[in-house]
Amino acid sequence: MHRLAENVMHFGRVLRTAGVPVGTDRIQLALQALQVAGLQSRADFRATLAACLLDRHEHRAMFDQAFDLYWRDPDLAGRMMQMLLPQVQANDANAPPPPPENRRLGEAFSVGAPPRPQAPPPPERIEIEATLTFSERELLQRADFDTMSADEWLQAKHALRRLKPLFEPITTRRTKPAAHPGRADWRATMRDMARHGGELLKPQWRAPRQRPAPLVVLADISGSMSRYSRMLLHFTHTLGRADVRVESFVFGTRLTRTTHLLRQRDPDFAVAQVVRAVQDWSGGTRISACLHEFNQRWARRTLGGRATVLLVTDGLEHGHTEALRFEMERLHKSCRRLVWLNPLLRWQGFEPKAAGIRTMLPHVDRFVPAHNLESLEQLTRLLASDTPARPH
Repeated sequence: MHRLAENVMHFGRVLRTAGVPVGTDRIQLALQALQVAGLQSRADFRATLAACLLDRHEHRAMFDQAFDLYWRDPDLAGRMMQMLLPQVQANDANAPPPPPENRRLGEAFSVGAPPRPQAPPPPERIEIEATLTFSERELLQRADFDTMSADEWLQAKHALRRLKPLFEPITTRRTKPAAHPGRADWRATMRDMARHGGELLKPQWRAPRQRPAPLVVLADISGSMSRYSRMLLHFTHTLGRADVRVESFVFGTRLTRTTHLLRQRDPDFAVAQVVRAVQDWSGGTRISACLHEFNQRWARRTLGGRATVLLVTDGLEHGHTEALRFEMERLHKSCRRLVWLNPLLRWQGFEPKAAGIRTMLPHVDRFVPAHNLESLEQLTRLLASDTPARPH
């Protein structure tokens, strides 16, 4: 039983490294449940671990692949008591790698593996070094945030920092001096006449002042959205460095304002502050309740009818959708543009079949993906345009 406990703990660390939230309490619960369920059946063993280690359905695919790679003994019932095979195979250099769509899982299996002997370095040469070739950069642009390796995730964050967003200019009631004829500036014209002995030499003009449209980000941080929302927070931090007013909120089971947390200069430190401050990160989601709180408490302060709202969520709302319809309609009427960023659009055959998605779609101006760097670059071009389009 001691070796079983060691391997279950190691399996839990693999899942945690791969992005599945597995705490020590769940590992202890799994060990207690295995003492009751027994080890006679591989299917029962898998079901017991899944019931104890998982709390969200979207983590099941990652669990199944990790289970098949880790517990690869075809006669689990006969050899389970030895419990040496999984530990050996977990660090086997000759074992086939996990599927490419889960490279994060492959890195999780390599944690704790003995370092391979390094070949002697080649003789030093003077070369032109490029951090990313064109093909590598193109692959990084299209890599899904949810399946990025740790190195790709780091490169993606650096790419976001180099992004130079542009924003749609909106006309304000204030005016500024202008060189071309338009609205007459009588005060400046009289001052110019006084300097020239009362002679009118050149009329002075004024034109409406323009400023970037304010931006409000509402990001879903539930379990199915946490990795995408983390990258979107880095994107929001990049937007905040531009000359534009950006307000940011995150929501799961409750709404939390994060504008002041993202004002830190270091984006990694700023996002880490948000994760620490939010109590419901990677938890459940209550979209209609959180939108209701935003509409009641924050909409009048932050929108003013001129703001663009970026709503980042998969739209998988449970329960009745009538309240969600009302809150979406109210949010849409309170802002200038409502852009819905949904990672589910990464699937080519996506259809809005979920009730929550069908309820929200009629009340947005744009329905766009937000799952890789390419989609975020397209979003920056959308923010710079002034032609809202009908949803897909």
